[in-house]
Amino acid sequence: MGNRLSKIYTRTGDDGTTGLGDGSRVAKDSARVEAYGTVDEANSAIGLILAAGELSAGVRECLTAVQHDLFELGGELCIPGHSAVKQEFIERLESDLDGFNEDLPMLREFILPGGGPAAAACHMARTIVRRAERRVGTLAGVEEIRAETGKYLNRLSDLLFVIARVLARAESGQEVLWDRDR
Repeated sequence: MGNRLSKIYTRTGDDGTTGLGDGSRVAKDSARVEAYGTVDEANSAIGLILAAGELSAGVRECLTAVQHDLFELGGELCIPGHSAVKQEFIERLESDLDGFNEDLPMLREFILPGGGPAAAACHMARTIVRRAERRVGTLAGVEEIRAETGKYLNRLSDLLFVIARVLARAESGQEVLWDRDR
Protein backbone atom coordinates (compact mmCIF):
# COMPACT_ATOMS: atom_id res chain seq x y z
CA MET A 1 0.00 0.00 0.00
CA GLY A 2 1.20 3.53 -0.71
CA ASN A 3 2.15 6.21 1.73
CA ARG A 4 -0.46 7.56 4.09
CA LEU A 5 -0.76 11.31 4.42
CA SER A 6 -0.05 12.61 7.87
CA LYS A 7 0.16 16.20 6.67
CA ILE A 8 -2.44 17.33 4.15
CA TYR A 9 -0.66 20.32 2.69
CA THR A 10 2.82 19.93 1.23
CA ARG A 11 3.27 23.22 -0.66
CA THR A 12 4.78 21.24 -3.55
CA GLY A 13 1.83 22.14 -5.77
CA ASP A 14 2.15 25.86 -5.25
CA ASP A 15 4.02 26.12 -8.56
CA GLY A 16 1.07 24.73 -10.55
CA THR A 17 2.31 21.14 -10.70
CA THR A 18 1.21 17.97 -8.98
CA GLY A 19 2.88 14.67 -8.27
CA LEU A 20 1.79 11.52 -10.06
CA GLY A 21 1.82 8.13 -8.41
CA ASP A 22 5.18 7.29 -9.99
CA GLY A 23 6.81 10.37 -8.43
CA SER A 24 6.94 12.45 -11.61
CA ARG A 25 5.46 15.95 -11.64
CA VAL A 26 3.09 17.36 -14.24
CA ALA A 27 1.02 20.51 -14.69
CA LYS A 28 -2.22 20.44 -12.72
CA ASP A 29 -4.15 20.95 -15.96
CA SER A 30 -2.42 18.13 -17.85
CA ALA A 31 -4.61 15.63 -19.70
CA ARG A 32 -3.70 12.94 -17.17
CA VAL A 33 -4.69 15.05 -14.16
CA GLU A 34 -7.89 16.13 -15.92
CA ALA A 35 -8.74 12.46 -16.53
CA TYR A 36 -8.19 11.15 -13.02
CA GLY A 37 -9.60 14.31 -11.48
CA THR A 38 -12.85 13.84 -13.39
CA VAL A 39 -12.96 10.19 -12.30
CA ASP A 40 -12.62 11.43 -8.70
CA GLU A 41 -15.46 13.89 -9.33
CA ALA A 42 -17.62 11.05 -10.66
CA ASN A 43 -16.85 9.00 -7.56
CA SER A 44 -17.96 11.91 -5.38
CA ALA A 45 -21.17 12.25 -7.40
CA ILE A 46 -21.91 8.57 -6.79
CA GLY A 47 -21.40 9.27 -3.09
CA LEU A 48 -24.20 11.84 -3.39
CA ILE A 49 -26.52 9.19 -4.80
CA LEU A 50 -25.70 6.90 -1.90
CA ALA A 51 -26.42 9.73 0.54
CA ALA A 52 -29.58 10.92 -1.26
CA GLY A 53 -32.04 8.64 0.43
CA GLU A 54 -33.55 5.19 0.57
CA LEU A 55 -31.97 2.90 -1.99
CA SER A 56 -32.59 -0.77 -2.53
CA ALA A 57 -29.89 -3.09 -1.25
CA GLY A 58 -29.06 -4.03 -4.86
CA VAL A 59 -28.53 -0.43 -5.95
CA ARG A 60 -26.53 0.39 -2.82
CA GLU A 61 -24.31 -2.68 -3.24
CA CYS A 62 -23.76 -1.95 -6.95
CA LEU A 63 -22.86 1.71 -6.43
CA THR A 64 -20.55 0.94 -3.52
CA ALA A 65 -18.67 -1.55 -5.71
CA VAL A 66 -18.49 1.12 -8.43
CA GLN A 67 -16.94 3.58 -5.98
CA HIS A 68 -14.19 1.07 -5.22
CA ASP A 69 -13.70 0.43 -8.95
CA LEU A 70 -13.42 4.15 -9.64
CA PHE A 71 -10.77 4.47 -6.96
CA GLU A 72 -8.80 1.73 -8.75
CA LEU A 73 -9.40 3.39 -12.12
CA GLY A 74 -8.20 6.75 -10.78
CA GLY A 75 -5.09 5.05 -9.44
CA GLU A 76 -4.44 3.51 -12.83
CA LEU A 77 -4.64 6.93 -14.43
CA CYS A 78 -2.50 8.53 -11.70
CA ILE A 79 0.34 6.03 -12.13
CA PRO A 80 1.55 5.89 -15.75
CA GLY A 81 1.86 2.27 -16.87
CA HIS A 82 -0.14 0.92 -13.90
CA SER A 83 -2.90 -1.62 -14.56
CA ALA A 84 -5.85 -1.88 -12.16
CA VAL A 85 -9.12 -2.07 -14.13
CA LYS A 86 -9.92 -5.69 -14.92
CA GLN A 87 -12.23 -7.15 -17.54
CA GLU A 88 -14.22 -8.62 -14.63
CA PHE A 89 -15.11 -5.06 -13.53
CA ILE A 90 -16.66 -4.41 -16.95
CA GLU A 91 -18.46 -7.76 -16.97
CA ARG A 92 -19.94 -7.03 -13.52
CA LEU A 93 -21.24 -3.68 -14.77
CA GLU A 94 -22.83 -5.39 -17.77
CA SER A 95 -24.45 -8.00 -15.53
CA ASP A 96 -25.76 -5.33 -13.15
CA LEU A 97 -26.99 -3.27 -16.10
CA ASP A 98 -28.89 -6.23 -17.55
CA GLY A 99 -30.39 -7.03 -14.14
CA PHE A 100 -31.61 -3.49 -13.42
CA ASN A 101 -32.87 -3.02 -16.97
CA GLU A 102 -34.84 -6.28 -17.05
CA ASP A 103 -37.98 -4.94 -15.34
CA LEU A 104 -37.98 -1.49 -16.93
CA PRO A 105 -40.40 -0.68 -19.73
CA MET A 106 -39.06 -0.18 -23.23
CA LEU A 107 -37.96 3.39 -23.93
CA ARG A 108 -40.21 5.24 -26.38
CA GLU A 109 -39.22 8.82 -25.49
CA PHE A 110 -36.16 10.60 -24.24
CA ILE A 111 -35.92 10.93 -20.48
CA LEU A 112 -35.15 14.23 -18.80
CA PRO A 113 -32.87 14.21 -15.75
CA GLY A 114 -34.98 14.22 -12.60
CA GLY A 115 -37.59 11.99 -11.02
CA GLY A 116 -36.50 12.48 -7.41
CA PRO A 117 -33.36 13.44 -5.50
CA ALA A 118 -31.50 10.15 -5.92
CA ALA A 119 -32.53 9.79 -9.58
CA ALA A 120 -31.45 13.36 -10.34
CA ALA A 121 -28.13 12.77 -8.54
CA CYS A 122 -27.70 9.61 -10.61
CA HIS A 123 -28.23 11.55 -13.84
CA MET A 124 -25.63 14.08 -12.66
CA ALA A 125 -23.18 11.29 -11.92
CA ARG A 126 -23.87 9.83 -15.38
CA THR A 127 -22.95 13.10 -17.10
CA ILE A 128 -19.76 13.40 -15.04
CA VAL A 129 -18.80 9.85 -16.00
CA ARG A 130 -19.37 10.78 -19.66
CA ARG A 131 -17.02 13.74 -19.16
CA ALA A 132 -14.47 11.42 -17.53
CA GLU A 133 -14.75 9.18 -20.58
CA ARG A 134 -14.02 12.17 -22.83
CA ARG A 135 -11.04 13.20 -20.68
CA VAL A 136 -9.64 9.67 -20.86
CA GLY A 137 -10.12 9.83 -24.63
CA THR A 138 -8.15 13.06 -24.74
CA LEU A 139 -5.38 11.47 -22.66
CA ALA A 140 -5.38 8.40 -24.93
CA GLY A 141 -4.68 10.75 -27.83
CA VAL A 142 -1.32 11.73 -26.32
CA GLU A 143 -0.37 8.75 -24.13
CA GLU A 144 -1.05 5.03 -24.18
CA ILE A 145 -4.08 4.16 -22.06
CA ARG A 146 -5.49 0.68 -21.63
CA ALA A 147 -8.77 0.05 -23.49
CA GLU A 148 -10.40 -1.31 -20.33
CA THR A 149 -10.39 2.18 -18.82
CA GLY A 150 -12.60 3.69 -21.52
CA LYS A 151 -14.78 0.60 -21.73
CA TYR A 152 -15.41 0.70 -17.99
CA LEU A 153 -16.47 4.34 -18.08
CA ASN A 154 -18.70 3.74 -21.10
CA ARG A 155 -20.53 0.85 -19.40
CA LEU A 156 -20.75 2.81 -16.16
CA SER A 157 -22.54 5.73 -17.80
CA ASP A 158 -25.03 3.28 -19.32
CA LEU A 159 -25.51 1.62 -15.92
CA LEU A 160 -26.11 4.97 -14.22
CA PHE A 161 -28.74 5.83 -16.83
CA VAL A 162 -30.58 2.60 -16.06
CA ILE A 163 -30.22 3.04 -12.30
CA ALA A 164 -31.58 6.60 -12.64
CA ARG A 165 -34.65 5.10 -14.34
CA VAL A 166 -35.04 2.58 -11.51
CA LEU A 167 -34.65 5.30 -8.88
CA ALA A 168 -37.11 7.66 -10.57
CA ARG A 169 -39.76 4.96 -10.56
CA ALA A 170 -39.05 4.15 -6.91
CA GLU A 171 -39.04 7.80 -5.81
CA SER A 172 -41.89 9.34 -7.81
CA GLY A 173 -43.47 6.40 -9.58
CA GLN A 174 -42.47 7.69 -13.00
CA GLU A 175 -39.74 9.10 -15.15
CA VAL A 176 -39.70 12.63 -16.53
CA LEU A 177 -40.25 12.24 -20.27
CA TRP A 178 -39.22 14.77 -22.89
CA ASP A 179 -42.20 16.27 -24.68
CA ARG A 180 -41.28 18.10 -27.88
CA ASP A 181 -44.74 19.64 -28.09
CA ARG A 182 -44.65 21.15 -24.62
